[in-house]
Amino acid sequence: MISPDALVDEMVPPSTFDHVSFDSYIPDPNEPSQAQAVAKARDFVARASKLRGKKKGFFSRHKEPEHGVGLYLDGGFGVGKTHLLASVYHSMPGPKSFATFVEVTHVVGALGFTNAVERLSNHTVLCIDEFELDDPGDTMLVSRLLTELSARGVSIVATSNTLPGQLGEGRFAAQDFLREIRKLSGIFETIRVDGPDYRHRDLPPAPEPKAEAELIATAEATPGATLDSFDDLCKHLATLHPSKYKALVDGVSLVCIDGVHPAPDQTVALRIVVLADRLYDADIPVTVAGSKLDEIFTEEMINGGYRKKYLRATSRLLALSRFAESKV
Repeated sequence: MISPDALVDEMVPPSTFDHVSFDSYIPDPNEPSQAQAVAKARDFVARASKLRGKKKGFFSRHKEPEHGVGLYLDGGFGVGKTHLLASVYHSMPGPKSFATFVEVTHVVGALGFTNAVERLSNHTVLCIDEFELDDPGDTMLVSRLLTELSARGVSIVATSNTLPGQLGEGRFAAQDFLREIRKLSGIFETIRVDGPDYRHRDLPPAPEPKAEAELIATAEATPGATLDSFDDLCKHLATLHPSKYKALVDGVSLVCIDGVHPAPDQTVALRIVVLADRLYDADIPVTVAGSKLDEIFTEEMINGGYRKKYLRATSRLLALSRFAESKV
């Protein structure tokens, strides 16, 4: 059982982003929005740090704290939003937290809402990556959390592939859901970050799958590699809560998957999305036999309400598969 303190302490950027900074972000000269995003992120850090650094005078000690500032980085895949988010985190004084949207809901669920607010309310900043709303309950939960934390002086920066006023668009139409969306929109200053996906600039299509015998030989010759059939892997993922996927990939050097084929349904597909995120966070290469990695999510899935999730996962899996090819 993980202690409440440990849960909060684990809210840090993935190891892939341990050493990133604003200086190491190289804006695309053809996309002025990227340089603007860097400037806005630096300004956010200056304003948020100043807010938390203010001393309370004798006559102001009973006043309510100033609201935190908010920044929302919206854009496509592979334009460096997570790089900028992690740079904000590294630039801010502690205590501070970084987590995906899903991880935030897991922490609140584990701690309880009131306890989560208390434990995060002394933080300088809460960084939320991949702000996606798949469930009205999660939306209202996070909306309440951010409203409470902002009112207590916690600054908030988030990334997403959808503008805050459009979160949940095409999925839910309930009035209470839409009301929560409008609340969230009011917290953030929105900055658009455009550009091509850096993971695939000037790169060839998805690597061809290996033959089964070659895949097995690669797995056997690589210390720390895993080898699973696609169907067995999907069945195993179904037995675990998505919050456990991070532990599942700890210590793995290479993921080898045999018999890859299109996901049979949305439930399986969404589990693969979470696994892809955890593999990408840990920078673990992936190599497969069977179908190509860009064929896991069907055209019907890509054109549905989870389109952005599936496109992001495909982008990340292809990057990891090219990484695997380069190591061979």
